Amino acid sequence: MGKDYYKILGISKSATDDDIKKAYRKLALKYHPDKNKTPEAEEKFKEVAEAYEVLSDKKKRDVYDRFGEEGLKGSAGGGGGGGGPNMPGGQSFTYTFHGDPRATFAQFFGTDNPFDSFFSFGGGPGGPGGINMFFGGPGGGADDDMDLDGDPFGVPMGGGGRPGANPFRSQSFTAGARPGSGGKAQGRQDPAIEHDLHVTLEEVLRGCTKKMKISRKVMGPDGRTPKREEKVLTINVKPGWKAGTKITFQREGDQLPGTIPADIVFIIRDKPHPQFKREGADIRYTARITLKQALCGVTIEVPTLTKGKISVPLKDIVKPTTVKRFPGQGLPYPKDPTKRGDLLVSFDIQFPEHLSESARQILWDTLPPHV
Repeated sequence: MGKDYYKILGISKSATDDDIKKAYRKLALKYHPDKNKTPEAEEKFKEVAEAYEVLSDKKKRDVYDRFGEEGLKGSAGGGGGGGGPNMPGGQSFTYTFHGDPRATFAQFFGTDNPFDSFFSFGGGPGGPGGINMFFGGPGGGADDDMDLDGDPFGVPMGGGGRPGANPFRSQSFTAGARPGSGGKAQGRQDPAIEHDLHVTLEEVLRGCTKKMKISRKVMGPDGRTPKREEKVLTINVKPGWKAGTKITFQREGDQLPGTIPADIVFIIRDKPHPQFKREGADIRYTARITLKQALCGVTIEVPTLTKGKISVPLKDIVKPTTVKRFPGQGLPYPKDPTKRGDLLVSFDIQFPEHLSESARQILWDTLPPHV
């Protein structure tokens, strides 16, 4: 029984060239020995490369579909002894895998190691390791919480806010086709490359500028040899942007023959904060107080995102479910950054580890019967 190349790539026999490329890209990255250290990865990596080499070549695929692996490699004859199957004109065809899956990988990706810092970070005015994208001016069809007009390299920006299921939905914004692309692009486009862009709550409060340096493959002057090119993409994070918001730079990925460069997509993610937890436009702070303070009262100092303090007198009994709300101390609303959500203060009541018998008796005598 010969190898089932379609099964190896996880595709059907009716798969298109694009399906074959996508399947190989996914599996080659999954099983690349530099990334996958499992015992079977090396063999899987080799099998995937061989399957791709056969199915991506029209002649090899045709012979394989008609005669199977044995016929492809010369074990099945078409009337001529031990040779390969006969092709039109009486010629025989045989194929032997060269045995070097890394060579196949390098030819496909333009490098034998795509894991060597496709993305590298650089600090900018927006903070350490930050990324800032500059958007300004109305975008076509975008929600009005984000303005779009272009990046510092002259790439026109277009908007595409996509409604979601909740009022704090994420949006998608697309950087338009690169200038000078010359009309219709040839070939199939590589899958989008997604990268998380982490921002602090302080950056979401004020908005910030982040810079991302990307390293990509482009073809050299001879049109055959790939070379590395670096480019800085700039993102202006608007006040109030929500986690999950996507910003897309069209066709900024590797530029290799026969394919359309992949889009690069940045996805906004909230960095964990040491004091606050984000809840849409609201932020929540948990104050720790003792049981004595919860029952007898106390004044606490609550921090704010602007580094200020709010003095909060607790005169009533504080229960575990008690929440204090301070309007306008949260994050901006994306659609109207002049308005802000609320600061919510919850309470973590610390109970004593031990009580003396006399203290227990005093509490028993003092507290109401129903408590």
